[in-house]
Amino acid sequence: RLIQNEILMKTQWHIHKDIRPFNELNINEIYKDELLCMGIPLILKYEKRLPSHWNYQRIEIPDLKNRKILSEQQQKEKEAALILNKLQPTDFVLVLDEKGKHFTSNDFANELQNLMNQSYKQVVFIIGGPYGFSERIYTRANQKISFSKMTFTHQMIRLFLTEQIYRTSTILLGKPYHHE
Repeated sequence: RLIQNEILMKTQWHIHKDIRPFNELNINEIYKDELLCMGIPLILKYEKRLPSHWNYQRIEIPDLKNRKILSEQQQKEKEAALILNKLQPTDFVLVLDEKGKHFTSNDFANELQNLMNQSYKQVVFIIGGPYGFSERIYTRANQKISFSKMTFTHQMIRLFLTEQIYRTSTILLGKPYHHE
């Protein structure tokens, strides 16, 4: 049974494309989860499909206590403290935000490949809660990305991001999943 919480998803990977070795890379997803998320079976499906040499794990961050008595800004600040506590100074942080940069799936794969080529050891994707992010998260972010100009629930974005990470693996490994 899932509890309402923040979650950190971590992946290590080694990818070879065009006979060029890549450095190890960890991927983390930090997001707000709901008591019941209908997308869990699909998320688990894509997680299981990730290459076996990717060390993929989830780390849960506890939900805020007394959330109902906190203002939106107080919630964003407390969530930011939990998130920032999980980041390292050398992490490359991508915030998912409807005002962020748009990518095609191939461009997204190329972006992650470029980060690997730049020897980033850890890439962190942060999905906001119901009120978005505090300014501290935007300040810490290296980049804002968007899957759409529309707003989606964080549960939906969690599924979209997990699927796109899987899709990226198939693109970079030349496996038959992605079609133009």
